[in-house]
Order: sequence, then C-alpha cells, then structure tokens
Amino acid sequence: MKKKVLSALLCLTMVVGMLAGCGNSSASGSTATEGGQPAMSEKEEAAEPSADSAPAPSGAKNEVVIWDYFETDAQKEMMQSLVDGFNSSQDEFVASHVYVPFTDYEKQLTLGMASGELPDLVILDGCDMASFIQMGLFGDVSDADINWDEYIAGPMSSTMADGKHYGIPFATNCTALFYNKDMFDAAGIDYPNGETTWEEFREMANSLTKDGVVGFGNAAIGTDEGTFQCLQWLYTAGGSYDNIMGGTDAYHLMQEMVAEGSWSKDSVNWTQSDVNNNFKAGNLAMQQNGPWQIPGIAKDTPDLNYGVTVLPKKDAGSGQATSILGGENIGVVKQDDMSGAVAFMKYYDQTDVMVDAMKVYGSFPPKTEAAQNSYWTDDPIQKEFIQQLQTSIPRGPNASWPEYSQAIQQGFQEVITSAKTPEAAAGDTQAAVDAVKASEK
Repeated sequence: MKKKVLSALLCLTMVVGMLAGCGNSSASGSTATEGGQPAMSEKEEAAEPSADSAPAPSGAKNEVVIWDYFETDAQKEMMQSLVDGFNSSQDEFVASHVYVPFTDYEKQLTLGMASGELPDLVILDGCDMASFIQMGLFGDVSDADINWDEYIAGPMSSTMADGKHYGIPFATNCTALFYNKDMFDAAGIDYPNGETTWEEFREMANSLTKDGVVGFGNAAIGTDEGTFQCLQWLYTAGGSYDNIMGGTDAYHLMQEMVAEGSWSKDSVNWTQSDVNNNFKAGNLAMQQNGPWQIPGIAKDTPDLNYGVTVLPKKDAGSGQATSILGGENIGVVKQDDMSGAVAFMKYYDQTDVMVDAMKVYGSFPPKTEAAQNSYWTDDPIQKEFIQQLQTSIPRGPNASWPEYSQAIQQGFQEVITSAKTPEAAAGDTQAAVDAVKASEK
C-alpha cells in the first residue's frame, strides 16, 4: 500500500516528466522503452508476490491508489462512483484515484518504475499492457478469485502473458461513424449505412462541406490516440499494422479529402474529445468516434439529432469495414502486498458494478454476461457499435506496440499535412515498421 507522501511525490515526478516531454509530438508511449528497461527498484527485485498476501492489522485501513487518464465529465463521475462504492463495500481498504494526462501516462509509469513510487492499480490502454508486463510493472494475480473465462476472449488476452494473469479488462469499445441528421436532411442526402462505400462517403463529405461546416473529422493527433482512430482506414484498404504498403489507398483517400476541404485538416491536432466537441458545436457533419462520447452529447446537446452507423467500406464488393478494438485494462502493480489491488479488482468484477460503471462511462463491458444487458442490446445507437465490434481488431497485441504506433502515426501525419505523397509516406512507414519488427528478433 502507498504512504500518504505519494501525492507529493507524484506531483514532483509529473513536473519532471512534463518538462522532459515539452515539444514531443511522438506517439504516446514512445519514451516508455527508449534506452531499454529501467533499472528495477529493490521492491521489484523481491520475490514474486502473491495476490493473496496477508491483510493489514485489524482496524487499519490501507490505501489503494489508482492511476487513470480519464478526462470527460462522465468518465470522472464513473471513476469516483467506483471508488466510493468500493470504499463503502468493506472496511479494510480505502481507495483513491489520481488523474495523469494521457500524453504523459506511459512516461510517468516508466519514471515510477525507476523511482519505486507507483500506484497499486493502473488503468491503461489495452494495447499498452503487453509492453509493461514485459518490463515487470505488473504482478501475477493468477491465483485471485476471478472467473477468467467469463470475459470476452480478445480483451482478456491483452491482460495476459505466458498463461499468467496480470489484471482484468476494464472496458471494450471501438469507433464508428456519427452523422448529423439535420445536416443530411437539409442537403437532401441519404444517411450513411452499412453499405456506404468510400466513394459515397467522400461525396457526402464534399456536399456537406459549406457555410463553415466540414464534412468529416477524426482524431489524427500524433499519439496512440491518433493511431487508434486512423489505423482502421489502413486495414479497410487491405493493409495492417505491419503491412503498410497494402493499405496505400487509405493514404490517398485521406490526402485527397483534406485537399478538397471535406476532411478537416485540423484532425492532426485533435484528440477524440476535440473531434466530438466540434461535432456537438455543428462544425462537423460527420465524425469518427466512440460510444464514450454518447453521455456527453446527451448532457451538453440533448437536442442534437444524430445517428451512428458502421464506418464506410472500401467498395461495394468488400465486406464491412473494420474498426480498431479499444478499451482499457486494470493492471495490478507488482509489490509485496497486492491484497488491496486485488480486492478492488474483485469488486469491479461483479457484473452489476461493471454494468453500472459502463453505462456512465459510455463503453461496453468486457464480461460476456454484462455485455448482454438490454441497455446495450435494445438501444439503436448502441446496437450499431455492437455491430461494428464484430469486425474490430486489436492494436497488436505486441510488446513493441509503442514503437509500431509511433512509426504508423508519423506516416498518417505526413499524409494528412501533405508533407509526403501517399506512396512516399507508405514506403517510409513500411521501412520504419520493418525496423521495429527486425528489432524483435
């Protein structure tokens, strides 16, 4: 458990990290593996801890500190409700959570590993967990009283390595296509649907780009958040995270639509929250985004007349477009006593707790039973995301994902800003990806 000085140490660590990261536009997490694995603290060099370590003496309440990067009001509300619910459910532990900005998240974890000052639990992007398991951040909790088989296979696999469990999935999601129905109606354009092709999507975006409105926007910021939103276009074009050349047509679509003004050129600087804010403000007719934005739209713009459908496919002869599997995991930080962390994990493992949290968060439960709740299966918008999840694929999973992501997102940035031709960007990105692959051997 962490001492009360953690908050002060965290603030100091974050200041150092932010100063070191000023001006860095590389993919989130690229600094996590630069220079190799950090030196292990004495705590990390200790014998492998047990998930069932002895509890604290009677009457004492041990701290359980959780790090997260949640920034929307709905996410913050969800996290505080979880903490409050856990604290009131038992008398042995008291939990609290600390916000760390997403752009600095992996850097702070790496600095924490070097200093030995870490939380008890980390909520992190599922694709990043493999690299931190390899670095020794997380402890083996395979002996925890969790029914691992109750979880959806894809998200659960991202919490494991060599058959061992290091946490549980927290949320699962993907992105889909939001569209402003009023703008489509005013322009006399049919709504997009599961059969919409890239050509039709491009025509829609062009027709709706007028009077200060841009047809489409997404998050193409130079972090893994941007990779998450851009990578699906590469896959839909026939490529993959290690076969960039196969998806060169996606680079053409992006660059040409930006040049036409129908794909916002500001996407290279936008986070997913930025994109949604522009959609809510009426600056975008269509956006690529996730279900976590739904609560914010309902709260801030309850009268917004919008719909959601799956992302456009490449052509009429191809199947449904893919999307990229997103979501977070809860990782248990490796230490001598992980009983508090495991207790919180087991609290969240309860189906009713998970369902209530995901309703507020705006994502899907990673537990099979919870995901079958009628809240998701009976809602017309949520059902579209469930449909999109059927063709969603993970980023990686690969312990070298931060390096892959950095290389891939740099290529998207170069294409959207027209710094390189689609062919040049694809070739250079393929070379960078091949270098990462070669380093793994």
